[in-house]
Amino acid sequence: MRHQTRVSPGTEWLQRPELWWLTLLVTVEAAGLVGYLLLSNTDVGSLRYLLYPFVWINVGVVGVVHVTPRPASRRAQVVAGVLAGLYFLVLAGLAGLVSVDVASLIGTAGHHAHGHTHAHVRGLQVTMTVPGWGPRVGYAGAGVTLNLVPFRVVGYLALSYLVYAALCDLASAAVSGLLGLGSCLSCTLPIVGSLSAGLVGGAGVVAALSTLSVDLSTAVFVGSVLLLALRPSLGGAS
Repeated sequence: MRHQTRVSPGTEWLQRPELWWLTLLVTVEAAGLVGYLLLSNTDVGSLRYLLYPFVWINVGVVGVVHVTPRPASRRAQVVAGVLAGLYFLVLAGLAGLVSVDVASLIGTAGHHAHGHTHAHVRGLQVTMTVPGWGPRVGYAGAGVTLNLVPFRVVGYLALSYLVYAALCDLASAAVSGLLGLGSCLSCTLPIVGSLSAGLVGGAGVVAALSTLSVDLSTAVFVGSVLLLALRPSLGGAS
């Protein structure tokens, strides 16, 4: 005879898979961060910049575990997958994770590309740094350059999955999905600031915006994941 485990009222949230995944993830992250700081003797300049990568990773993982795409036709899944892939590439391109030299790829650079072959480091490089910010994986090829920062890769993949789920649900994900583009503010704010410096009062304001860019991008990323993950309960899915 099978016995069913009774769950006490008010403790149902303890059975949610997000909680177990998050507990395991935070434990591993804490051990890795403490171990790295002890072994490397790294000076901690600002605690929040050490923790922001884990905010991205943890929020992204919880959002992915929380959301399950609704069943959809094969065509809808393919279209949603293509759009989500393009969405990821846009975020990665704006954040500088991926850059493409179209001229080199199509061969129009000619002797210019050949002349600089030995001027730049080519190939694969791995840089060890603080967990979350690293290990960074870089690759420089003839036409494609990769600069993969772990927490941004995980965050953008999570956003892309949530956009895929939203599209499979035939939900109106335009607002919450496009809001995810704001998570690359750490790269776009310096550009916007440099263009508008003369209009807003000089370099002081630009410097302040650059200093807060990681803070702002983290806040927008968390808001984006929340909107995409909670949209069914907010009336975003029909």
